[in-house]
Amino acid sequence: MFDVLIIGGGVSGVSCALILGSAHAKPYAEGKKTGILTHQKASALQDAVFNNAYGIPQGKLGKEIMDESLAHLTEAYPHVTQIEKEKVMKVEGEAGNFTITTNKATYTTKAIVVAVGSAPTFGIEGLTQYIEPHGKALPEKNRIQLKNNDHLVTEGIYVTGTLAGWRSQLAIASGSGAAVATDIMTLWNNGVPAQYHDSTRNK
Repeated sequence: MFDVLIIGGGVSGVSCALILGSAHAKPYAEGKKTGILTHQKASALQDAVFNNAYGIPQGKLGKEIMDESLAHLTEAYPHVTQIEKEKVMKVEGEAGNFTITTNKATYTTKAIVVAVGSAPTFGIEGLTQYIEPHGKALPEKNRIQLKNNDHLVTEGIYVTGTLAGWRSQLAIASGSGAAVATDIMTLWNNGVPAQYHDSTRNK
């Protein structure tokens, strides 16, 4: 049983995993199990090149960021379980006891973060009832989002990035994933607002 299972290994999903991973030393996160299904086949990063993203060197390729971000997650927070090469087919259950079925296995989790793209081909059974037209994309692009209130789709299910209705910018997607992570940490902390920062003053 995971406490949180993130679906998608793109910008918002890995950002969420990094923040949750960083909090492992906090008392409220003790014993919490976080996982991420890193399927990235349809990620917009595949063909991207970045010249306008904060903290990213000019000319950085998206496919490099994909590889480097997962390596970063592995090195810094090895306690976050990475599940590779599995595509999610179905979500069922309720908050505290969800079942996620992939093309290869089945997992249980208390909470879900949906961090895949906003293409109209989205077809995860159990989530399609939340689909609506994307509010910030050109109509001719036929993009979709999951209906949500500040990233919360329904109790125990969060959505990030473009699928949450945000525009397709790396910085926005990263921030969206981080925002969801801090909301989950706040829940773990009995509703007391929580976030985590490393600092040179702590060394």
